[in-house]
Amino acid sequence: MTPAARRVRADEGARVRELRLRAVRDPNAALAFLTTYEQEIARDPAFWDARAASGASGDAGAMFVVETQGEWAGSATVLVRRAGDVDHTGRRRTEAHAGIVGVFVDPAHRGSGAIDALLDAAADWARALGFETLSLDVHVDNGRAQAAYRRAGFVATGEEFTTSIGRELAMTRSLR
Repeated sequence: MTPAARRVRADEGARVRELRLRAVRDPNAALAFLTTYEQEIARDPAFWDARAASGASGDAGAMFVVETQGEWAGSATVLVRRAGDVDHTGRRRTEAHAGIVGVFVDPAHRGSGAIDALLDAAADWARALGFETLSLDVHVDNGRAQAAYRRAGFVATGEEFTTSIGRELAMTRSLR
């Protein structure tokens, strides 16, 4: 059975924290996340409560989770940037943009369809807001993630740029 993704609930800050700490401890975290375990563990509970609340409602962003037998197996967040906004990588957006960040699937659940459920939920949400494409950035050396994104319909745009973790490749998925 393919896992189903759902939008996080506002009262799930502690669970958002627990999953993020698992994510940044993953062996591939240095290729996937702009923060470290040490940075994330230092954040107070109010930070995580606010992150859950902002991911649970509104149209500025949405966080999606996949739950398997009561355990969160993964998450992905979509952030909406308006024309002129600066995104999480420091790039100024020339047009409105829906971008996926913070994608993580626990190693025990990889290959289960969790990534597909997360990416489809993100795409459905962005499409409902009127976006025609969904984008993401992936480290040039993270071949496993690139393959998963390609399988889910993302294609490289040809744009590459450097962040604090190295070279990143921009990818988009049509929502039409």
